[in-house]
Amino acid sequence: MQIHDQVVLVTGGARGLGLAITQMLIAEGAKVVVNYHSSQHAADQLMTQHPNQVFAVQADITNKAQVERMFAEAKVHFGTAINSIVNNALVHFEFNGDARPKVEELSAETMTRQFDGAVLATLHTTQAGLADMKQAGFGRIVNIGTNLVQNPVVPYHDYTTAKAALLAFTRTLAHDLGQYGINVNMLSGGLLQSTDASKATPDFVFDLIATSTPLRRVTTPEEFAAAIMMFLSPYSRAVTGQNLIVDGGLVKG
Repeated sequence: MQIHDQVVLVTGGARGLGLAITQMLIAEGAKVVVNYHSSQHAADQLMTQHPNQVFAVQADITNKAQVERMFAEAKVHFGTAINSIVNNALVHFEFNGDARPKVEELSAETMTRQFDGAVLATLHTTQAGLADMKQAGFGRIVNIGTNLVQNPVVPYHDYTTAKAALLAFTRTLAHDLGQYGINVNMLSGGLLQSTDASKATPDFVFDLIATSTPLRRVTTPEEFAAAIMMFLSPYSRAVTGQNLIVDGGLVKG
């Protein structure tokens, strides 16, 4: 199925990386369900600007009932079910190495918050869309990870551990759902310049990344979003259970 034929849910789709993904999907002709938690104004603006392509829905992705409601409302709005999901939303996190919780300060609540925002949220969206994807014999699920799993240069313990768990879940889902024509993959980025989550990052960190990267620059949200299109397109129909690192070549494998 071509991208322009798809109804794509983007969690956290009204700001940061999510906004870049949404805008690229709009350019590709897709219908986009823009999920937001608190960015109502930005989400409503997208729907006003693109009334035939965008449906904005508030939902806490860690709440199963709210996610199920979102899927039901989107199906009514577009007249067809969501058939692709980009699990992008980042729950309560900023990339500020100086302010990260040290291991001595970590709590179960801190660890669980990130796990719920990454893994539990993906479970909720997958379950909510599964019946319609099975019926259609088609589905694309793209999970957003991090290259810190392979290269933990800054020990964001809670965030990186949750994303590592999401990578494992991506692969078990791919094995389980491939029989129904549903492909599940992950794209893992480095620090993007710039998003809401990276605005607290000092400039010298971006400079250091740029000089360490073969492309000699920091990846932008738009460049990362472009790679996601490959996993939604028919060109990746035989690709599932994979983790593609999109960081300009900084981290290998």
